[in-house]
Amino acid sequence: MSVTDLAVAPSLAPTPASASLQQTLLRGLEAPICLTWEWTYACNLQCVHCLSSSGRRDPRELDTPQMRSVVDQLADLQVFYVNVGGGEPMTRPDFFEVLEYSVDHGVGVKFSTNGGMIDASNARRLADLDYVDIQISLDGADAMTNDPVRGLGSYDRARRSMEHLATAGFGAFKLSVVVTRHNVDQLDSFAALAADYGAELRITRLRPSGRGQDSWARLHPTADQQRELHGWLLARPEVLTGDSFFHLAAYGQALPGLNLCGAGRVVCLIDPVGDVYACPFALHDHFRAGSVLDGGGFANVWRTSTLFTELREPDNPGACTSCGHYDACQGGCMAAKFFTGLPLDGPDPECVLGHGEAALTAVDPHSLPIIDNDHSKRRRLPLSVL
Repeated sequence: MSVTDLAVAPSLAPTPASASLQQTLLRGLEAPICLTWEWTYACNLQCVHCLSSSGRRDPRELDTPQMRSVVDQLADLQVFYVNVGGGEPMTRPDFFEVLEYSVDHGVGVKFSTNGGMIDASNARRLADLDYVDIQISLDGADAMTNDPVRGLGSYDRARRSMEHLATAGFGAFKLSVVVTRHNVDQLDSFAALAADYGAELRITRLRPSGRGQDSWARLHPTADQQRELHGWLLARPEVLTGDSFFHLAAYGQALPGLNLCGAGRVVCLIDPVGDVYACPFALHDHFRAGSVLDGGGFANVWRTSTLFTELREPDNPGACTSCGHYDACQGGCMAAKFFTGLPLDGPDPECVLGHGEAALTAVDPHSLPIIDNDHSKRRRLPLSVL
């Protein structure tokens, strides 16, 4: 999981971290520097790779006073901004109330949205707020590529939301793309589209989490596409990645960023019911560390949970011990391993040397972790078109 998904200008994007800085971060910080907070499981779309299996609201979701309490807890801990997601956060009736409360209390918000609820009026309201950033999700440079993944009509709605933000003078919002084998050849088109709106391009890695567990095998980039992606990113340091692709460092040259898994060390997630997880890509009871509703709130979970304490201990390279690239890729993504049935001390399923692909052949598909927080709507989008 990323530790550099910061709302900073491209010129301030971090260069590959030093070994001493990596060791400091791996031991954990007093407060997370990248905190994801999902405000709801409700969503007006049904994306086939949704990390949180969103669709239906959970009746236990935090109410407005509880949401305000969490903001207060984060402010006290000096968390200076949060990545807000879902589901679709704008489906909450109190969306603007909680957003404005966060900003007023010194907790900036970068929220991810499919754009379906950003009309001209909402765009103007968002443009009037300070300390707010927006990521519009789009997974195809055209409707033919995007809509099979995100839903019929979602491409046009996302484009309209970008038009509204540009017209309202919002500024440099983010165009956020999950890279798949179907859109990796469109990266130049995504960059041009972002430039047309004065936006920044942000691309992230597809994880086999949530509904992505079902679609990952047919959507994740091929080995040849990964190598092309690595070269493309090296040539474009202005493109934001949130450190998603640190496993590609095994090619021999690290991308800008800290290039490590920060799960439970410098990043974590609060879900819509207040549960705290080590990683935004690992919404599973195995990675649940506690709840903001427990005594001591979020700060107590962050500082004292058994899971986070264990994650901050030195890593065991496991099956990667003999690999000379371990120091570069750090064994890859914890969530990607877990949800594809690989051991956490095994290779990343997309290991660029092929070790993960080989390990996957021994995995029994019937033994994969069960998604225990599925909020999908009853009818899922067909995968046959992908």
